[in-house]
Order: sequence, then structure tokens, then C-alpha cells
Amino acid sequence: MSYQIRVMGDPVLRQEAKSIDNIDGRIIQMVDDMVPAMYQAEGIGLAAPQVGIQKRLFVYDIGEGPQTLVNPEIVDSDGEWAFEEGCLSVPGLSFEIIRPKEVHLIGRDLNGNEVSIEADELLARLFQHELDHLDGVLLLDHLDRDERKAALRRWREIQSSPGARPASSDDLALP
Repeated sequence: MSYQIRVMGDPVLRQEAKSIDNIDGRIIQMVDDMVPAMYQAEGIGLAAPQVGIQKRLFVYDIGEGPQTLVNPEIVDSDGEWAFEEGCLSVPGLSFEIIRPKEVHLIGRDLNGNEVSIEADELLARLFQHELDHLDGVLLLDHLDRDERKAALRRWREIQSSPGARPASSDDLALP
């Protein structure tokens, strides 16, 4: 199956993903289909909600081959790191976002084994970004009110360009 990446305005991106109780053949197949979608979009991470599946799982590859984390959770974080961050679900926009520089993440691999990863900088940021998707949080939620207004204006410009998929107004309201 080929997945289409959902973009801002799709209500599925605002829902909290559900925990995975059983890693079965359907989950394995989902991952096998998500990885090519991530590569095709030239991303380094892709959460299940970004392809319309409300499961707590994401795939990623920072140059060491594709990896999967099931039911991930950050149990500790430290430091601060500002970095220009983009998102496959908000194509064409990127923002300097401040996040913890280091995280300790736990979860499971596709064999059901417990995983514990100490990550910093790019990998830590990727984990935090994908976990945001699992919790229904988008990149724009990390911006202050003025930055968000400017980003929404730019998003509307991008969406009104020829060939763009229109976003619904559901996701564009200011807090």
C-alpha cells in the first residue's frame, strides 16, 4: 500500500494516537509501507498519524537505516537547542524551534523488545517532533502568537498556489 502524507488542516493530525497492544503482521506491514513514504517525501521521520493511522508508532532514519519505535515515551530531557525545523505535514515552511537538546526515550521495537535510547541534538529533536505528532501537536503549536499568524498567512499562500491541496480552516484557528 502507498501512503499519502496528511497535511495541516487534516483533523487526523490533531488527534492523540492510541497505544499499540499487539505488534502483529498488520503493524509490520504498516511500517513496511511507511518507510518508503518517508523516503519518497525526503523526510527523516514519519509518525503513523501523518499517514492517517491513529497508532503510537513512528519510523525514522538519520543515516543508519530505517528504525521503528512503538509506544515511545520521553522519560527525561535536558538542555536547550534552537534549530530550524520543518515537517512533512506542513510542507514549505520551517521555523527555529527551541527544544530540549537531550532526551531519554523508551518504547518497543517491532519484535516487542523494550528499547531505551539516550539521544541528543538531531536524534533528540526527531524523537520530540514525532512524539508531538502522536499527541496531536503540530510544529506551529511551538510558535508564539505573532509567528503563528505569519506562518498561517504563508501557509494559505502556499495552499492557494496551483496544484496545492487546500487546507481546511479547522486547523488554522489561533489559540
